[in-house]
Amino acid sequence: MILNLLRRKSRVNEAITLSAYEKIVAAARQKRFYAEFLVPDTPIGRYEMLSLHVFLLMHRLKSEDPALKELTQDIAEEFFKDVDHSLRELGIGDQGVPKRMKKLARMYYGRVLSYAEAIDKNDSAALAVALGRNVRPDLTEAGKEWEHSETMAAYVMQVYAHLREQPDSSFLEASFSFA
Repeated sequence: MILNLLRRKSRVNEAITLSAYEKIVAAARQKRFYAEFLVPDTPIGRYEMLSLHVFLLMHRLKSEDPALKELTQDIAEEFFKDVDHSLRELGIGDQGVPKRMKKLARMYYGRVLSYAEAIDKNDSAALAVALGRNVRPDLTEAGKEWEHSETMAAYVMQVYAHLREQPDSSFLEASFSFA
């Protein structure tokens, strides 16, 4: 990890990474998630939408191509750097950030496993359950279902299909789109 921090990115790679990450953030901030789908407009709700879109792009970028692997790593680093910055903006001190970062990283990788399994099996129902459990845990804990989990699962499947239709070069140039 420390060696990765010392690694210098070229200005071109950095610009592409930042442009790709801006597209992720824009996709995650769609007002309809919060207004129509009732995703909580809270730091954790925004984290859920951001991590979902990071996952979608990184899952699409899985490849043996070294350039795509590097872009995937750069996006992951940018994501966790952004989360760290957000925690500090929320007033969490230097001693509390690492503990919360570990928790958020575990949350992210848990979601990656459940979302990837559902998407790879083209299982919208399993994806809807995973999304409901992760995006609206308050409802799950109360024994209720998130009424928008199936709609969100359909959105995720549609976006992933759209990402898969785009050529690798569009990602390496940050000219891709989410939908």
